[in-house]
Amino acid sequence: MSRRHIPGRRPVLAVLAAGALIGTLGAAGPVTGDPATAPAATATATAVVLDDTYYQDALGKSGEELKSALNTIISDQTKLSYSQVWDALKDTDEDPEDSSNVVLLYTGRSQSKDSNGGGSGQWNREHVWAKSHGDFGTSTGPGTDIHHLRPTDVQVNSTRGNKDFDEGGSELSDAPGNFTDGDSFEPRDEVKGDVARMILYMAVRYEGTDSFPDLEPNDQVDNGSQPYMGRLSVLKQWSQEDPPDSFEQRRNDVIFEQYQHNRNPFIDHPEWVDEIW
Repeated sequence: MSRRHIPGRRPVLAVLAAGALIGTLGAAGPVTGDPATAPAATATATAVVLDDTYYQDALGKSGEELKSALNTIISDQTKLSYSQVWDALKDTDEDPEDSSNVVLLYTGRSQSKDSNGGGSGQWNREHVWAKSHGDFGTSTGPGTDIHHLRPTDVQVNSTRGNKDFDEGGSELSDAPGNFTDGDSFEPRDEVKGDVARMILYMAVRYEGTDSFPDLEPNDQVDNGSQPYMGRLSVLKQWSQEDPPDSFEQRRNDVIFEQYQHNRNPFIDHPEWVDEIW
């Protein structure tokens, strides 16, 4: 049986969210207290449900055994066309404070969903794992996997190009907090962990067994067209320093519920980064 069709799996996440809301509001309206405890409780309850269903075959494993188990789990997905990615990103990266906008990855700018394209000041589709690293292009598969596709400013996307990720360089005048040099790009602090977990998702999902290249992180930069992305030691550090936030968690849920029906396991279990690498 396909994992995607385990009876009651996806609906149970919605039930948990509804339950948390009911518990917060109560029978007679809002209750007093710290509202921050409700999202934390919901996240914990959701993690328990996922471990009992989605991740059950990965629990208790480590190293290559864990990586192999996760590959089997997350490879069960619905694949999108590159044109479908436009609309998907309008949902996955929606600004929580303005539903007509998306939040751009590197700049953090909130911008109209309809301002997408290739012109100056617009946003386009950034392959966080650069599509030239493995030469998979934009064909259905890794080239359209929205777990690593994000809306970004056209100019900043061009500046990043196909560079590996590392620290250092000169700050971008049009995207303060981001730095670049001749062979690497450093994103702003608020999304360093997001970038790391997207890269590591790709390395687990695409193992060279389904006609796609075997993508792997390594500890170097300037990887060119090889199916590698660095720098692994820096990505691991970023994942620890910038743990998953509510925006990243919601994005994972939307991809799972509405589009690809698979998850980024390093958002649900950040500790698995060190278990594998």
